[in-house]
Formats: sequence, structure tokens, C-alpha cells
Amino acid sequence: MNDEEWFGDMTPLEPGELARAFVPEELNEYGYTWPIHAHEGQLAPAGDWSIWLIMAGRGFGKTRAGSEWVHRIAESFPAASIALVAATLGEARSVMVEGESGILACCPDHRRPQYEPSLQRLTWPSGAQARLYAASELEALRGPQHSHAWCDEVAKWTR
Repeated sequence: MNDEEWFGDMTPLEPGELARAFVPEELNEYGYTWPIHAHEGQLAPAGDWSIWLIMAGRGFGKTRAGSEWVHRIAESFPAASIALVAATLGEARSVMVEGESGILACCPDHRRPQYEPSLQRLTWPSGAQARLYAASELEALRGPQHSHAWCDEVAKWTR
């Protein structure tokens, strides 16, 4: 049973009541169980899809939704090769990876990817990898074959 099936039918008060019964290790995981903290628009759609667009304003949680989706892909598909594309490499790093809602902030310590800034690469314990790219240097995407991609703030891209 996955997280959505387990927590999906709970009323808003029930997850908090459940959390009080957890031992410390379970309580730590509860904080990282995205489906019970997300609102509906932040959860990836069900079914077979190729593009998921979140078009929303500030404070919606777009970055957190992207981070959680990438983390879930990395844990579910050990062979995943994920492209993380932002307007600049600096934004990819500071927002998508290191930001307050970035990938590193959304993973508990024991499931956090190893981040190698000099290689612009994250590697999860599962073996899945993600690489950072700048939209201004899209030619860099021509060689690697990625199974998934998170393209952040496409409207800001100059190219």
C-alpha cells in the first residue's frame, strides 16, 4: 500500500492524531510523507502522462511539488536519469536543489541524495541520478538520455 492509499481517506485532523502515536523514527518519516502534507494541486496526476504543468502564483508550492516529484521518481526508479533545468545553473542549484523547498530539504537524511556541486549531479541511495542544466545552454541536453525532467519557471527562460 502506498502513501496515497494509506493516508488518502483521512480527515485533516486524523494525520495529526496519528502522528502523536509514532515513535521518533516514524515521526521523522511523517514529516517527509508528502501526500499527507500536499494540497491536491501539488500531487502529480494519476495515469500515463508526458507533461505535467503547474501554472500558479507565488506561494502555491510549485518548487516543493517539483522536488517531491523528483525525489519520488528517484526512489521508485533506480535507473532514472533526471534533468533539472532552470533559467541558469545558479537558479537550478539555489532553488531546485539547495532551496528551502528544494530537493535536499525534502529528503530525510537517510534517503537524501549525495550532491556533487562541481559535477552538477545528485545521486540517490537507489542509484538514480539527476543533473543540473541551464536553459541558456540547452545544447548540453543533447547527449545524455534522460528518463525524466523537471523544467522550472520556463517562462523565465531567455531561449
